Amino acid sequence: MQLIRKLLPYLFTIIFILFLTGCQPRYGAAAYSVKRVSDGDTIRVVNAKGDEFTVRFACVDAPEIPHSAKERASQSRVDVDQFKWGLQAQQRLQKLIHQGGDRVNLTITDSDRYGRKVSEVRLSDGTLVQEVLAREGLVLVYTPYLKNCPSAAVVERAATQAQAQHRGVWSDAQFVAPWKYRSAKK
Repeated sequence: MQLIRKLLPYLFTIIFILFLTGCQPRYGAAAYSVKRVSDGDTIRVVNAKGDEFTVRFACVDAPEIPHSAKERASQSRVDVDQFKWGLQAQQRLQKLIHQGGDRVNLTITDSDRYGRKVSEVRLSDGTLVQEVLAREGLVLVYTPYLKNCPSAAVVERAATQAQAQHRGVWSDAQFVAPWKYRSAKK
C-alpha cells in the first residue's frame, strides 16, 4: 500500500503530461496559409487540401486601395486620401500576417454577394486581426457586418478607443468612410 502511495504522485504527473501533450492550444495550429493580402480587409488563403478562396473580414471595412492606373493617377483629394489610408491598412495587415508566419485561423460566419467567405481572422497566437486594425484606426466598424462577427463587442471597443485617441483615419478630418466613398463612385 505504501508503494502505491509513493508512486501515485508520479502516476498523476505522467497522466497530466500526457493530457497536456495531447491537447492543442485553442489558436496554436493555424488552419490556412495566406497567399495574398488583397487590401486592408481581404485576404486570399489556401487550406491543407489545397483549396483556395477569398476571405472578407467580418465586422470591419477598410479604406479603399487604387485598383486601376486611372485610380493610381488620380489627383482628387478624396481619392488620394482614401488610397493613402487604404494602402496603410493593407501594409499593416501584410505585416501582421507575416509576423504570424503567413498562417491564420478563421471563424467563417457567412459568404458575401461576391462569393467571399466572411470571417473573423486570428493569427496563430490568437490575436484577432480585426481588433488590431480597429485599435490602430486603420479599419472602421461597419454596422451591416456586425451580425456576422462573434467578436463584435471587442472590435467596437477597439474602434471607439482609436477614435477617442485620434489614431489612423480618426486623425484625418477629411477622411471619408469607405462605404460612403464607394457609394459616391457609383
